[in-house]
Amino acid sequence: MEAVNLLSSNKYTEKQIGYLFISVLVNSNSDLISLINNAIKNDLSSRNPTFMNLALHCIANVGSREMAEAFAAEVPCILVAGDTMDSVKQSAALCLLRLNRTSPDLVAMGEWTTRVVHLLNDQHLGVVTAATSLITTLAQKSPEDFKTSVSLAVARLSRIVSSASTDLQDYTYYFVAAPWLSVKLLRLLQCYPPPEDGAIRGRLTECLETILNKAQEPPKSKKVQHSNAKNAVLFEAISLIIHHDSEPTLLVRACNQLGQFLQHRETNLRYLALESMCTLASSEFSHEAVKTHIETVINALKSERDVSVRQRAVDLLYAMCDRSNAKQIVAEMLSYLETADYSIREEIVLKVAILAEKYAVDYTWYVDTILNLIRFAGDYVSDEVWYRVIQIVINRDEVQGYAAKTVFEALQAPACHENLVKVGGYILGEFGNLIAGDSRSSPLIQFDLLHSKFHLCSVPTRALLLSAYIKFINLFPEVKGTIQEVLRSDSQLRNADVELQQRAVEYLRLSCIASTDILATVLEEMPPFPERESSILAKLKRKKGPGNLHPDLDENRKERSVNGGTADHSSTTSNAKVAASPTPSTDLLGLGSTITTQNSAPRASKGASLLVDVFSGNIAAFPVETPVSVGPVADENFSSFLPNTPQVAYANATLPTAEEPEDKFVCKNNGVLYENQLLQIGLKSEFRQNLGRMYVFFGNKTSTQFMNFAASVVCQDTLQAQLNVHAKPADPTVDGGAQLQQILNIECVSDFVDAPVLNIQFRYGGTLQNIAVKLPITLNKFFQPTEMTSQDFFQRWKQLGAPQQEVQTIFKARHSMDTEVTKAKIMGFGAALLDGVDPNPSNFVGAGVIHTKTTQVGCLLRLEPNTQAQMYRLTLRTSRDTVSQRLCDLLSEQF
Repeated sequence: MEAVNLLSSNKYTEKQIGYLFISVLVNSNSDLISLINNAIKNDLSSRNPTFMNLALHCIANVGSREMAEAFAAEVPCILVAGDTMDSVKQSAALCLLRLNRTSPDLVAMGEWTTRVVHLLNDQHLGVVTAATSLITTLAQKSPEDFKTSVSLAVARLSRIVSSASTDLQDYTYYFVAAPWLSVKLLRLLQCYPPPEDGAIRGRLTECLETILNKAQEPPKSKKVQHSNAKNAVLFEAISLIIHHDSEPTLLVRACNQLGQFLQHRETNLRYLALESMCTLASSEFSHEAVKTHIETVINALKSERDVSVRQRAVDLLYAMCDRSNAKQIVAEMLSYLETADYSIREEIVLKVAILAEKYAVDYTWYVDTILNLIRFAGDYVSDEVWYRVIQIVINRDEVQGYAAKTVFEALQAPACHENLVKVGGYILGEFGNLIAGDSRSSPLIQFDLLHSKFHLCSVPTRALLLSAYIKFINLFPEVKGTIQEVLRSDSQLRNADVELQQRAVEYLRLSCIASTDILATVLEEMPPFPERESSILAKLKRKKGPGNLHPDLDENRKERSVNGGTADHSSTTSNAKVAASPTPSTDLLGLGSTITTQNSAPRASKGASLLVDVFSGNIAAFPVETPVSVGPVADENFSSFLPNTPQVAYANATLPTAEEPEDKFVCKNNGVLYENQLLQIGLKSEFRQNLGRMYVFFGNKTSTQFMNFAASVVCQDTLQAQLNVHAKPADPTVDGGAQLQQILNIECVSDFVDAPVLNIQFRYGGTLQNIAVKLPITLNKFFQPTEMTSQDFFQRWKQLGAPQQEVQTIFKARHSMDTEVTKAKIMGFGAALLDGVDPNPSNFVGAGVIHTKTTQVGCLLRLEPNTQAQMYRLTLRTSRDTVSQRLCDLLSEQF
């Protein structure tokens, strides 16, 4: 209140302290806001420039919606008024920019729009600088309204660039004339295509040529500030040249200028040069000029100390690759892969795989390249890569024999990566007959070689090998008995894994009772794959965004790859069981395009939820790895605990309201967790025993990109020892209207009560945003339902009769007492609903087991509704008192 009183003072120092206090310490929801707003109104109408500035600074610093509502119409009037002083115009422009960033819907375009553009002609360069920032932001929102700014921006830029350093005395920084304003004007021009007016276009070209010429002049000062200011303008000019992509001479000159920076002693300059050259490589005018620097870039890849610069060098090599240099670039990338940082290995693997396929004239070279990839970086070779090599081998007759011979030789190494075993199993199962004529690779030797790897492999790979064995029975009748012995062994027929057991049983019976003709029909060679876009390219797009792809590859987005896309293994036993049916998360068929990802998101329509597609009826729209009984799931770390049946409940999921409190997730796995004006957070999760996976979708509801985006999970105090949550890193930027996905892997170590917190940080419009929300990971998520007979249930109920094992609560119904809804909630809670167990048919009885890493806790529950009194009695008995209490607390909140 003391601060509010100071606002009415006529002494500058007192008023300044009042405004400073309010800007820093007053909450936007404070009861004093109306008093503060009145004081600001008085100062804005006082026409005293000092007081007006203080008031405008306060509005910009607080930036709350209430202030935007109060002053969004008044600030533009001050900005365009003819009698407003220059310093006040500056403050008003920046204040309006702040209000537009926090409450864009309240800053309505009006008659002031055209008048703001003319501020670019203002005599005061401070006003022009502030106005340029404002116009750039507004032009991104509605480009048509600010189209006239292009000619004014070019004229102003021309005057700055052609001026001597003495002309703009107050705005010259270390001999560079108005560098900040120049950068802002160049950035504004990037909001629009090249000017159509020939005179304006010519003047802009002159400006850009002058900036490039000045870069070649000897420095006027040895101080770093001089080179920083000069280079800032130069890089922004190059960005504009690249954006326009219409002047061949300028593009080549820009490329040569960047080439000089590739060996600069400044790490930042090398990084920026590589990054800009990546974009230049995509222009038909400058692609050849970029290629001349290939040796320098390769050298940077080998000798650069900074990993981020090495990553940009990889990007540039990928972008400059064409038929003339593909073998050299692929060889250098493979060579670098052996010593590459772990953080960029997967990306290099994808790029090598794409380039090898794209520019393979000789497909034997392609096969050799992919096998080398698996040898050097097998852990980073995703399923898409080995699926793709199989697709290409199957679709190209001329390479099948060579592929069989090469994988046979590769498998003879004492230590083979599992991905090599998968490729070897598939290719030998299909084409082993092409090399069986050589005594060194006879059918029995091929089988023994594959089977020697069997015991070292994971379950999905073993399943694939069993399919290869049944193929061998068809291809080579002489090894039928040996293979049947393997299938007949106890370790197969009684395997603990149901998938392996089923394959062994079915393949053994098939080989025993089917005639040769039937075997040949069922196990015939795989047909060519349908023509589809390369799944590897699709994966790289998801990782990098379309802007960073090679132009040729970018153009091919809509074309279909010659070699086909993926295995549509519909035949009963043919290697359908070898190459896994693609799961929606790998999306090999490209069917998952309905999911709005970072790179393909349509702009959010008004009133529509960004995440609406996540919860749509199309189960493929959500990248949950629907398990299939035909081979490896995309992420093998997770595949081992997936349920054996698709979770059909997802298909009928309805879109919940954004205001759902956290406890609404207790009985459901998907919904909108959090939403404000900028961001929407949606969840989709699945749990199996003590493990879980949660997909978090971050939707950018604005038209502005989120920068420095980071999301991390924090487990407080004792929760750290009870729950492990590993968050895969998310992309640092989220485009306007786009959606970003982050995956959380969860492990329940022991029973817990608290929930982990998801901390989100990002920069929006220059302001750092911090959001913390509790993740709905509750103990019941690790419930596995258990079916029990009435006798078993009551026997177990009596065994859990100790006082500390039972928790009972009686509570009033919060919702209507609908029987079907109650059943759905108990099942959603995780327990099996046992019918006919309780003597009273109106009661509900459930059973299940809570799985943690350290123990398993059996749980029985009984819910007794009293419809007359609108009350429930809930009783829980478990073998652990803390579990009984926690489950009772969670479930009683649901009714």
